[in-house]
Amino acid sequence: QVQLVESGGGLVQPGGSLRLSCAASGFTFSSYAMYWYRQAPGKARELVADITSASSRTNYADSVKGRFTISRDNAKDTVYLQMNSLKPEDTAVYYCNVNLYYSGSYHIYWGQGTQVTVSS
Repeated sequence: QVQLVESGGGLVQPGGSLRLSCAASGFTFSSYAMYWYRQAPGKARELVADITSASSRTNYADSVKGRFTISRDNAKDTVYLQMNSLKPEDTAVYYCNVNLYYSGSYHIYWGQGTQVTVSS
């Protein structure tokens, strides 16, 4: 079955860096765009970044442009989110996401999330 497993979260001081990883299985990873979302306490889940299947195009939320970089390794079925110059407002649970098309419709899958806390 489809599995998305995030890792790499933790506590970091403002200005610090973290790299999140999302290991995928159960589908042909190299055929699908991948997404990173985040959800802060009391707020809606928001799209942070996405990347096309062959890494030809990336997209970022305005709040993270120039600080975060999404990448993927199709040989390892893994997508990454490099987060630099972290701010307290980046504190959230970060989720990996994929939308698979089969049986005539799209099916949305989420990982369990990884907590990122930016605090001094």
